[in-house]
Amino acid sequence: MSTEFTLSAGGYTAVVTARAAALRVLQFEGRDLIVPFPEGGPIPDYRGVIAAPWPNRIADGTYSFDDVEHHVPINEPERATALHGLAFPLDWVLKESDAGSLTLTCTVGPTAGYPFVLELSARFMLDEAGLHTQVMARNAADVAAPYGVCPHPYLVAGTSPLNEWVLEFAADSFLEVTPDRLLPVGVVGVEGHAFDFRNARAIGSTEIDHAFTGIAFDGGLARLALRDPAGTGVGMSWDESCPWLQIHTADKPAPIPSRIGLAVEPMTCPPDAFNSGTELIRLEAGASHTASWSIYAL
Repeated sequence: MSTEFTLSAGGYTAVVTARAAALRVLQFEGRDLIVPFPEGGPIPDYRGVIAAPWPNRIADGTYSFDDVEHHVPINEPERATALHGLAFPLDWVLKESDAGSLTLTCTVGPTAGYPFVLELSARFMLDEAGLHTQVMARNAADVAAPYGVCPHPYLVAGTSPLNEWVLEFAADSFLEVTPDRLLPVGVVGVEGHAFDFRNARAIGSTEIDHAFTGIAFDGGLARLALRDPAGTGVGMSWDESCPWLQIHTADKPAPIPSRIGLAVEPMTCPPDAFNSGTELIRLEAGASHTASWSIYAL
């Protein structure tokens, strides 16, 4: 049985696993706000993990940094990509905790294709306003390192089907990707497109597995609202460290249960940033980076 930690405050309950620092359960007054997964087993579909030191994909598991080519293991063989970083297989270590908060840490690298050393810290804080997560990365080596991060929750608005959920978030463009490998093609405006959710509307049958940008930040925060027509809902906010947002409608081939939650992943950089360099974080020796996000009931 894997180690896990439970937080309770303000009507909320959160369960975080040591493996991957994954958010396994988040409930408000007994209602699921994310798609949970069973205790002690594997983590399906990267649910709730911290994806670092890169979010999303690296094409062919190959990238260059400071004129040196690196090859990380491919873990998405059907698309020949390296997916969601190196931290998710790791058991994170409890640094400190109390009734409403906990901090888990892990060290990433040096390892095959990532000859750098990052000290990661994930702090989870629960109060009457929801679950707040802060991830800090510190470069513990004497050379610069490439870095990116995102969370990977699948949000649940309520008991109605996902097609009926009403989605709203302020992003004016999205990253078009290749249909076979989901690798970047170019940024496209959402105006007149099925991906325009700047005004609240039902998701319908639209299939999304794309990164959005041109995100509006109000007072330093961006916000997403997901509502069930039955009256319940879930929201997510994040800070300006994450100018990209991956949305995925969790479409699966039969007989696998499909569209059971909406993946909402605020990202510091877009897919394949280790190759494009787009908003890739360069962590100098000894430097740190912090990203923050919150999930709450509506």
